[in-house]
Amino acid sequence: MASRRMETKPVITCLKTLLIIYSFVFWITGVILLAVGVWGKLTLGTYISLIAENSTNAPYVLIGTGTTIVVFGLFGCFATCRGSPWMLKLYAMFLSLVFLAELVAGISGFVFRHEIKDTFLRTYTDAMQNYNGNDERSRAVDHVQLSLSCCGVQNYTNWSTSPYFLEHGVPSSCCMNDTYCNPQDLHNLTVAATKVNQKGCYDLVTSFMETNMGIIAGVAFGIAFSQLIGMLLACCLSRFITANQYEMV
Repeated sequence: MASRRMETKPVITCLKTLLIIYSFVFWITGVILLAVGVWGKLTLGTYISLIAENSTNAPYVLIGTGTTIVVFGLFGCFATCRGSPWMLKLYAMFLSLVFLAELVAGISGFVFRHEIKDTFLRTYTDAMQNYNGNDERSRAVDHVQLSLSCCGVQNYTNWSTSPYFLEHGVPSSCCMNDTYCNPQDLHNLTVAATKVNQKGCYDLVTSFMETNMGIIAGVAFGIAFSQLIGMLLACCLSRFITANQYEMV
């Protein structure tokens, strides 16, 4: 029995080393997920606010998952150093839950990326029709037009059907240069054509969001499948420790 334990001890030591390295990498992925979630919320938040019919909680899911991973990554290192079978089993169980959560988040991001065009066209058009320059959705429209240097859905003429245009003309957020863009010019589409951005926001926004949601989904999928390695290491180590009644002092 003692000989068998002596033969198994190097295997356990090797598994512990690998699992500690994995737990550290796992902790790093938690930090990355947290950063991606915050980045997604800050960068995509304005665009997502325009999609009221099918808004997504993906950034919050990533932030929550990332924070939890950071905590359990530290727990994994502690459980491995302690050599506790029940802690290792709990760690493996958590990894399986993270795997499922990240898989769902990745699929949601992928589906959202392909459904964004029709939804954005409908809701952005609605936001233009109800634009008043003061509420949250109006500010979101202004932010999109200013940051992407675009105007309207397909082009600036889309504003001619908006009630806001009848009183105020094309919004100033469409202007190429505020210095040479006065309210009188914005009431006349012919004159406004030389003062405002010509590109529509629809193609620019959908292209921007498709690219970034694809990145988020790809990161989630990649990290999710890496959990399988941790689950295997934790289960194997727990089994070896239990079978050989091994404890790390």
